[in-house]
Order: sequence, then structure tokens, then C-alpha cells
Amino acid sequence: MLIQTKLISWYLKNKRTFPWRKTKDPYKIWVSEIILQQTRADTGVLYYNKFLKKFPTLNKLAKSTEQEVLKAWEGFGYYSRARNLFHTACKIFEEHGGKFPSDFKTLKSFRGIGDYTASAIVSICFNVSEGVVDGNVYRLISRIFGIRDAINLYSSKRKFKEKVNSLIKGFDPGLLNQAMMEFGALQCVPRKPKCNICPLKRVCFSYENNQTSLLPFKSEKKRIKNRFFNFIVCHNSSKETIIEKRETGIWKNLYQFPLLETKNSVKKISRVQIIDILKKYCKIEEFTLSKWNKKPIRNILSHQQIEIDFWVVKIDENLEEFIDKENLINYPMPKVLQNFREKFFLC
Repeated sequence: MLIQTKLISWYLKNKRTFPWRKTKDPYKIWVSEIILQQTRADTGVLYYNKFLKKFPTLNKLAKSTEQEVLKAWEGFGYYSRARNLFHTACKIFEEHGGKFPSDFKTLKSFRGIGDYTASAIVSICFNVSEGVVDGNVYRLISRIFGIRDAINLYSSKRKFKEKVNSLIKGFDPGLLNQAMMEFGALQCVPRKPKCNICPLKRVCFSYENNQTSLLPFKSEKKRIKNRFFNFIVCHNSSKETIIEKRETGIWKNLYQFPLLETKNSVKKISRVQIIDILKKYCKIEEFTLSKWNKKPIRNILSHQQIEIDFWVVKIDENLEEFIDKENLINYPMPKVLQNFREKFFLC
């Protein structure tokens, strides 16, 4: 029996039930694939249902605002993906009448839709023969065929893509793509794969050569950058505070408290620094300053680690540019700031 036939047979017997597997609507498949890029499928269902409840169609998404989209995405992280969803929805709405293109190259030209996502959409929704290569498929293919190319290098992507494309040729591309991804997620897992009960073990290079633990191969990871954020949290007896919209970086277009980024962790911030940070919002000289957290709060991302401190500035006078603290909930913020907001302002 062919590898492809065994994979499809296994999938039909063992696949998990997810809402995106009950549709071929390219909009819903697109949303699911973006979500699945950053979380496990079981967890992704919650975000998928929440997002589609707010934006059930591409046209509904395109007619919203970026702030509404970011608010719906709040707490999920990787906010650039939410911005890309909104931008691409607007472009498809404006240039294609809200109808998803079935052309692979056209889809890849849209912001936030790379080879993986475009392949998933066209294969599942339009029966186009394009192989989906995600982490699960990299692992499966490298182990079965003994491919030692580092899967985290761009130069290896073409080789794996060509291999998957050769496998799906002549088969239902959407079905086989999903079978390979599911097999990697449930059977050919990173640690302690279920080799003894694997239907592919007799044709698997890594199993036959006792190299399962060595594949897939990854090159050395890049060094993580350390950053130090000091958020200046103003408030007064009138329940007023100050926030700003972030213009760059991973939290672009989300809201935050005024920020002082330092080269190292600091035990104390001077009054002069506080006044300098806040001068574009208000003119204050008298205030009390305290540190909210005893230890820095660590926010670990894929390429950087951020140590965060909150410095509370209590003033007696009214602020010039402010929002009421009760309205903070309406502004999309990074998860670490949501947690602070709920504990400090909303308790």
C-alpha cells in the first residue's frame, strides 16, 4: 500500500473534529490557518469561534476597523497577524468583490499569506495541487525519507515543498495535506513518537535506522535579545490615566502606558525621567512615585525576552490628555498590560 493511501486511511479513522474541518469556505479556512500558526488546535478552537462570532464573513471583517480587529484579537499575541488579516480582507473586498481568489500566486501576494497558508486554502477549498508544509509535515517528511536538511533554514523549504508536492500529485490534495498535518500532530510527534503502532514504520528511514530522535534536524537558534520596559502609569483621584498608541514593533497599533525603555533593568527611576516622559501629555511637578511589582515581569517571545516594570505616578491635579480608567477595557493592549490593567485599575 502506498504511503499516501496509508496516511489517508489513518486520517479518516483518527482525525479530530474541528469546526474548520466542516467547511470549505476559504475565509474560514484562512482564519483557522492563521490561528493554527501560533497555537495548538485544541486551544485554537476557542479563538476561532470567538473571532468568527465577531467577524463571520470576509466582508464583515473588511468593513470593520483595525482597532476593532485588534480588540477581538486581544490576548492572543502575534498582533501583526491580526493587522494582516484586516489589511488583506480589505484588499480582497476592494479588488475582488469580497470573493477569495483561487489562484495560488495571487493569494501569496496578499499580506500575511505565505506559501503555507496559500497552499492550505487552495488545496482544501479549490482542489489545487499545492503541498502544505508546516512543522508537523517537516517532521513527518524528514523522518520517513531521512532528509537531514535543517528545517529552520529558508534554503531547505524548497526541497521539502517539492517532496510534498510529489506526494500529493494524483491524490485529493486537501485531504492528503490534512492527513499529513494530523499524522504529525498525533502520531509522529516531536518526543516519543508512536513508532510501534505506526502504519508507516516499515517504510520510515528514521525508524529503520534508529534516528527518530535525530530528525528533523535544526540549526542553532539565534540569540534572544533582552529588552527592559518601564511603563509609567499615571492616575489621580478623578480616575484619569494616560495611554498611548504604539507605533512600531511587535505591539504596533496596540495601546500602552507611556514607556521608558532602558538598556538594563533599573531599580529606580528619577523624577526628571518621569517628567521628561510625561511632558508631551501634561505638565506636572508634584507627584508620588512607587513601583507596582516587586520583581520584573518577564514576557518571553520567540526572538526576544522583555523584562517589564510598572511605575505608578500618583498626582493630585487633573490630567490634560487622559481617559477614564473605566474606558481602558475598550482599548486593545498586549496580554501583559491587560493583566496589569485588570489588577490595578479594574479591581
